[in-house]
Amino acid sequence: MESAVPLATLYYLLCYAWQRLPAPAVLRATEATPFHRPLELLTQMLLHATRERLRAGLPRTFQTQQAELRELRGQVELAPSLGRGLLPQGRAVCTYDELSANTPLHQLLLGTVAALATHRAVPLVLRRELSQLRRRFPAEIVPVAPTAAIFPALRRQRPASEEAFLLHLCELIYETALPAPAENSQRRFVDFRRDERLMARIFEQAVRNFYRREQRQYRVFAETIAWQAAAPKAEDMALLPTMLTDTTLESPARKIILDTKYYAAALRPRYDQQRLISPHLYQLYAYLQNLRPTPGQQLEGILLYPAATAAVDVRYTLGVHPVRIVTLDLHQPWPGIAADLLALVA
Repeated sequence: MESAVPLATLYYLLCYAWQRLPAPAVLRATEATPFHRPLELLTQMLLHATRERLRAGLPRTFQTQQAELRELRGQVELAPSLGRGLLPQGRAVCTYDELSANTPLHQLLLGTVAALATHRAVPLVLRRELSQLRRRFPAEIVPVAPTAAIFPALRRQRPASEEAFLLHLCELIYETALPAPAENSQRRFVDFRRDERLMARIFEQAVRNFYRREQRQYRVFAETIAWQAAAPKAEDMALLPTMLTDTTLESPARKIILDTKYYAAALRPRYDQQRLISPHLYQLYAYLQNLRPTPGQQLEGILLYPAATAAVDVRYTLGVHPVRIVTLDLHQPWPGIAADLLALVA
């Protein structure tokens, strides 16, 4: 993108992508102390979300513990107890479950707060707040530094909404700002607003979840489309690429296939003339050609780009299907963005 998305807009995109309503406290902090880099915004988001969780009291769950005890508890581990000669001393190694806030998510949360508290790219005022917040964690919680393996392991536990938000936040901070061991602990801080792959994922999720939350006319989902094809060998059908929509909006009267494309421009020069990006149009056309709407249902397609260089809004009929290629101005205040998104499917 030639012009980075404003941090206020980025905040809304992250909240919708992670299915969390924007917090007025974070918005006020953004206005009072304007941020210049995404890491400052992510830090403020982490401070607010962690304070809220600590204020409500950290949930406790049963955690498996193993320790040398004088009083038998849970399951006695004979092999280590005998190997250490503990039984004659009236002791044994026991494995037992205990209610504790020292969960993997809280360990990761504390580890992320601790890492940012000494991060030189974080402004001093935020580092001081992180250090104060770090001391508010119960002493039983052992901080764990974020690693690439932690996040998929925690996702497999199917965390609830609040926990999933914290997990997303810690993961993005880890991916864009924290030391990577493979890089000899060098900081890998980048302004990820210019990372088209990462922003494409955020933009897609944010748009889909915006429609899920902010309108009631359509059912909103990502849809796998079956090829209208046949092959002499049934196994050859498995070689066809998967067709998965970014967002499908469906009502009894309309079905809209909305594909988001996070590119620097909706048009590309070809032979000294600006043209639409052909692979994007071919992909959308393939979706429309292979879908079978229900009787009386109008099938439509939309390609949605952020307006980085020039606004585009063109309409066609491809085959029998209405298709619109349009840009969304992400530099306007969020109420305007929301209104444009709703008008797009009105």
